[in-house]
Amino acid sequence: MISTRYLIPLALGSLPLVAHAEEGPTFDCAKAESSAEKLICAEPELAALDRGLAARFAEALAVAQGLDAGAKEAEDMLRATQRGWISGRDECWKEPELRACVQTAYQRREAELVAWFLLEQASNIVELSCGDGARRLTIYEFPTPLPGIRVEEGDGVHVGAQSAAETPGSYYVSSWGGVTLEGAEISVTDVYGTEIPCRPVN
Repeated sequence: MISTRYLIPLALGSLPLVAHAEEGPTFDCAKAESSAEKLICAEPELAALDRGLAARFAEALAVAQGLDAGAKEAEDMLRATQRGWISGRDECWKEPELRACVQTAYQRREAELVAWFLLEQASNIVELSCGDGARRLTIYEFPTPLPGIRVEEGDGVHVGAQSAAETPGSYYVSSWGGVTLEGAEISVTDVYGTEIPCRPVN
């Protein structure tokens, strides 16, 4: 079992847990204001993503509340960043493809929640030695609908998701950089796009 000592949330979010119709989203469609919310209310598939993410949030909340230390801070941060994520989802009106943006927002958030709170078993774990060997990374891949990734470096944890549906094995981690794991090829880049030489630890 992977240790939970790293579970200190930084930038996560989800939807509020409220009563909802079995086929509807978790929020009241009569009060929907944003174009994203109105679309979710009109699209059963997106409403299902909304319900699914709410369930993931409940799992993450249970993990945060069960921490031996810092549970209150973890819960407060999770709830606060939840609201931030909703605001970000509602910004999808700026994108050319509203539906695609909303769907990806939900799938990416699920991937991040799963990776941060270890809500599923990893499908792959890779240990890397980078640069002159001073940097050690442990990378976990998760089999969520949009595959998720967790990068551990020392006591630091960074999470992200597959860059896009058409780029399997390539992951983007906000404020950290990217990782490409495809077959025997491994590539790590920093947030500026500079490649960092890494090799698997045998």
